[in-house]
Amino acid sequence: MKRSATVISLVLLIGFFYTAQVSRAQETGDVKEIVTIDNLSPNSPYNKIWQPFIAKWRKNYYVIAYGLQLRGKGDMGDIVCSITKDGGKTWTSSISIFNHRLPNGSQRFVYNNAVLFKPEGQNILWCFAMRCPQYYRDSEDSELCAAYSCDGGLSWQHVELTIEFHSPVITCAGIVTVKDDDITKYLLPLHRNTKRYDPKGDREQFVLESTNLLNWKLAGYIPRPSDVWIHEGNIAKGDNPDELMIVMRTAQYEKAGRALDVPQAYSSVSKDFGKTWSMAIEEKALFNTASKAYFGKDKKGRHIYVYNDDKRGVRKGLYYVTKEPGKNWSKPKLFYFDNNRNSYPTLLEKEPGVFLCVWDSSDDLKRKRTAIRFGILDLNK
Repeated sequence: MKRSATVISLVLLIGFFYTAQVSRAQETGDVKEIVTIDNLSPNSPYNKIWQPFIAKWRKNYYVIAYGLQLRGKGDMGDIVCSITKDGGKTWTSSISIFNHRLPNGSQRFVYNNAVLFKPEGQNILWCFAMRCPQYYRDSEDSELCAAYSCDGGLSWQHVELTIEFHSPVITCAGIVTVKDDDITKYLLPLHRNTKRYDPKGDREQFVLESTNLLNWKLAGYIPRPSDVWIHEGNIAKGDNPDELMIVMRTAQYEKAGRALDVPQAYSSVSKDFGKTWSMAIEEKALFNTASKAYFGKDKKGRHIYVYNDDKRGVRKGLYYVTKEPGKNWSKPKLFYFDNNRNSYPTLLEKEPGVFLCVWDSSDDLKRKRTAIRFGILDLNK
């Protein structure tokens, strides 16, 4: 009798812990199957691990690239990648893509903001990023750089690009493919912030285009109100055929560290494959407080926007809203929060309405950007 009571107690105890863990998982948000890809070592020369980007190599084989920020620098360091061959359950140790220790001729560079891209029908994976001289204090005046891999991210070959657009650039969002007069073009949204060190500089959002991923030129600028800084925009298909829409992070133009009085994202539309864009306007349903958000469209025609719902610079929880074709944006839902800090989400659609998600995270509220996380968001549930 005593043994039976012990067994029953043990079963109830196991059930309690299981229920508690399920409840806790549900409380962290709608992103499930969460895996920590990498953690920042406290004794490393890096003080942040940040800005991940994910791309597909083949079925269940995905590559994520992210940055390691050097101590004493602002948003600059090395770029590495990690690989999964089981759909995100397990990931390899980091593999170097761009290393500040390796000189390029007589110059040493530091890097950040990786953007992965695999052209359709090609067995080549590209990593675009930005680089600047190592002695710079931050990366506001960087140039575009690239490397490619033919073995799914196991090794990388650096390549020098030809940029016909003579301006500093800041990367942040993915490449979009369009067909313009039966010519395949690749569009890369970028921005610049030359105003930080040059009183006559500016803060502009623009788009570069290429037909071969090696040679890039200006496609067009996004017009903006004079008092709004639009940047870190993500391009997706718009509401109408052959329409592109870009949704951008915002801040005050003259005071780039401050969010707008009404913290919201701005958007613009192009109907000629990125050459000209409409005047940027506020998206009243899309919260933005000077923090990168993700904007995209799934194969079912739904738009999705993932963002931080915090004051400027806090970046705790990630939330998301969706919009069915022809309807208004939904009410906010919790994307992920576990009593920690989270930011810079990037999503990749695995199948209609199911997204693989990566973002930089942490394990407490006191420190930001100490971990890279992966999870799955299913909009169909």
